Amino acid sequence: MDFSATLSPAEKVQTNLEVDRFNKTLTVNGRKASQELGKDDFLKLLMTQMTHQDPTEPMDNSQFIAQMAQFSSLEQMYNVSNGFNKMASIMQSNEAAGTLGKVVELDVEGEQVSGVVEGFTRGENPQIQVNGNFYKMDYVRAVYSN
Repeated sequence: MDFSATLSPAEKVQTNLEVDRFNKTLTVNGRKASQELGKDDFLKLLMTQMTHQDPTEPMDNSQFIAQMAQFSSLEQMYNVSNGFNKMASIMQSNEAAGTLGKVVELDVEGEQVSGVVEGFTRGENPQIQVNGNFYKMDYVRAVYSN
């Protein structure tokens, strides 16, 4: 039995259909197309590769283990990145809390605003309340003791 390493026209069509189907799932699920692969994308590609491999010449065990190691490494980097994002959010919220009751000077798109911080919001993009209005922490130029 003779096997070719190149794809036949039918296999090319099947591969294109799989790629198109995969790309459509990205937009249907509300995900934005990007140049970066996430852990879910990597797992889907690995499963597609295993589904369409030649049964007479299956993937070498060492190749499979290497790909699984890459997947595990990718997942760990994703978890570390999420941890850093959470830590940054907490630090930003603490910075906003630290301004409570203090006088701040703000530069709001070229306009200078100053006043006592009356309140703050927590979360990914914390804000401080000065003179009844909420402002992003990015606008803070100086903080003074009251």
